[in-house]
Amino acid sequence: MQSIAVVNQKGGVGKTTVTLGIAEAASASGMRVLVIDLDPQANASSGLGVWNARPSIDDVLAEARAGSVNDAICPSNWPEDGPQPDLVPGSHLLASREPLLAADPVGAQDRLRLSLAGADHDLVLIDCPPSLGLLCINGLFAAERAVIVTEPAAWAADGVDLMHNTIERVAGRLGAPRLAGVVVNRVGRTRDNRYWCEQLHDRFGDLVLPQIQLRAAIAEASGQSTSLRALGKRPGAAEAASQFSELWNSL
Repeated sequence: MQSIAVVNQKGGVGKTTVTLGIAEAASASGMRVLVIDLDPQANASSGLGVWNARPSIDDVLAEARAGSVNDAICPSNWPEDGPQPDLVPGSHLLASREPLLAADPVGAQDRLRLSLAGADHDLVLIDCPPSLGLLCINGLFAAERAVIVTEPAAWAADGVDLMHNTIERVAGRLGAPRLAGVVVNRVGRTRDNRYWCEQLHDRFGDLVLPQIQLRAAIAEASGQSTSLRALGKRPGAAEAASQFSELWNSL
């Protein structure tokens, strides 16, 4: 089983979009994919067509039990004739879970990793919340690799540095996760975007993964809680799906 945490402590960079894009590409390639929605906003869940499902990831984290994630897995509601990732649904209750985790001085950081014992999916993608708190740390503890998502904007490189340092601190204790790379998301055709993309490439070099262009089809797929492939001939959908496949193949 491969496991990848998708992270950034800053919200609004399209972290969930990248998670679902990778999930679609990997699932379309024949892999059994499990998305874990670790964000209290539960956008990955709604993007997969699932709302207010129970049990959720909050129930999983409520107890330190090996293999408990299997009790919360549900299918996505993407069209049956396309990619079909599975899901451990998110929950707004996660917003109250973090202080409760902090009360467990021994197992606060690795409850998610413990819960994944015995999971039989080929790939687990963990959509982490936009923070450096215990929920995000649980995601990093449970992953073999981490992907940092950012945008071509001012101070993006500083945010990537901060997240990279956190990943290295966790890896220093566990030997994992390894930083798989940095995804520059929502890349437009403006001079400003080009400038910040160049800055990120200068700063992080080979760590910069294939970028994701800003496309209306991506927002449309999210808004319809469906996959890019389900949009058919919608302009930009095939190109976006191809970019996510290129990103997946580079991981």
